[in-house]
Amino acid sequence: MDMHSAVAPDAPLVQVGKADVSAEDVLAVARGNARVEIGPDALAEMATARARIDALAAEPRPVYGVSTGFGALAVRHISPELRAQLQRSLVRSHAAGMGPVVEREVVRALMFLRMKTLASGRTGVRPLVAQTMAALLNAGITPVVREFGSLGCSGDLAPLSHCALVLMGEGVATGPDGVEKPADGLLAAAGIEPVELLEKEGLALINGTDGMLGMLVMAIADLQRLFTTADITAAMTLEALLGTDKVLAPELHAPIRPHPGQALSAANMLAVLKGSGLTGHHQDDAPRVQDAYSIRCAPQVAGAGRDTLAHAQLVASRELAASVDNPVVLPDGRVESNGNFHGAPVAYVLDFLAIAAADLGSISERRTDRLLDKARSHGLPAFLADDPGVDSGLMIAQYTQAALVSENKRLAVPASVDSIPSSAMQEDHVSMGWSAARKLRQAVDNLGRILAVELTAAARALEIRQQADASGRVAPATAAAMAAAREAGVGGAGRDRFLSPDLEAAAALVASGDLLRAVEKVTGPLA
Repeated sequence: MDMHSAVAPDAPLVQVGKADVSAEDVLAVARGNARVEIGPDALAEMATARARIDALAAEPRPVYGVSTGFGALAVRHISPELRAQLQRSLVRSHAAGMGPVVEREVVRALMFLRMKTLASGRTGVRPLVAQTMAALLNAGITPVVREFGSLGCSGDLAPLSHCALVLMGEGVATGPDGVEKPADGLLAAAGIEPVELLEKEGLALINGTDGMLGMLVMAIADLQRLFTTADITAAMTLEALLGTDKVLAPELHAPIRPHPGQALSAANMLAVLKGSGLTGHHQDDAPRVQDAYSIRCAPQVAGAGRDTLAHAQLVASRELAASVDNPVVLPDGRVESNGNFHGAPVAYVLDFLAIAAADLGSISERRTDRLLDKARSHGLPAFLADDPGVDSGLMIAQYTQAALVSENKRLAVPASVDSIPSSAMQEDHVSMGWSAARKLRQAVDNLGRILAVELTAAARALEIRQQADASGRVAPATAAAMAAAREAGVGGAGRDRFLSPDLEAAAALVASGDLLRAVEKVTGPLA
């Protein structure tokens, strides 16, 4: 095959061998457009497993996935002359997705993870099949996958089938230019020969948890950034409300309540607040013994989310080490059916992360509301407006934030507690893991916007404090966050203006990681 790579020649290379791939490998391929190749050890293992499948295909006894139908139709023994048609028919019929097109990064992650399992030698496909999938990734050809079609059991069947269809030179895909075109033309332009699937190969291409796992890996990476960002915005709000940082002291966390995430969040907030001249004034003009829960308990809530994230990372690492297919070729040559395609382990943590994201957004919104409420903001103007009554300030920014919080509460309702039977009751319990992953992606995006609103409010509140009292020195790390926001286009205090661009600029600053990087230039690496 004469394959022309659509990725840059100096792009990073991810080699897939018999050993596990990492989360970093998935991100490099899905988001970084890394090149992929299959190592010689994996090619040899695949060839050995394929020889076993060929031997079984020649036997007169029926073997599931090799010489039978699938699902509720597995009782039929398929004659040799119909088996290639069987594989084609399987892929064509299962490519039944509907709805909006799934994001490119999700499809690339899905394809890479399926290729990883093919390369394990446990699926029995020819090396050619995995090599062709690598060629698609390297050529920048992305199958068009639709939103709806996976129940998260027997794998992400419809999404993976849309990818397998393109491998056969059928269906539609986008090229490096992002334009949707027929797959046969895209493959021909890249010098890629479509694959004629043999026994077991169609089934192996579609029987995995790769879609939900890919989305889990990316959500974990995004949430790692957002949890640290939440520590930054919480610290800024504490500072703007003249709160006390004594509750962040290390001796109040790990030694007496040893949840690791809580200690990390408290340490982050303390690092951001170092050098502030505004903290600790809770006993001044309007004395208060303690700050409100949304301020005082910020490390406990964000920390619980961090610990949830650590559990999700453990589950993801196990699934990345898995070879999910049915049936599988075992090292001793046996070909055995199994239920490893069930997505429950991944679905549960996807739902768990959606709960954590919803609660983190909820406490952020409560802090924002406190900044805007004249009765609770300790001297700040109503809604942080320039001339309250004439100006509305950030009143409706908080409405937008509240709408996002409410949406995330709806998205936190678990998908994995549902199950709907399919395939004539053969597949009578399913995980709904794909649905859990899709709603988590939306929840993560929403959380970034929620934190962006808190950032906008806290930065404006701190600016107002400084304008009112030049001696009210903000922490150096806080000053860096404020400067990054202003440079990004997030406007400061003043008369009302068109506010949406400010909020979008803040959201972009959070999503890109630029806010975190600006703060870490002062604090050093945050957890």
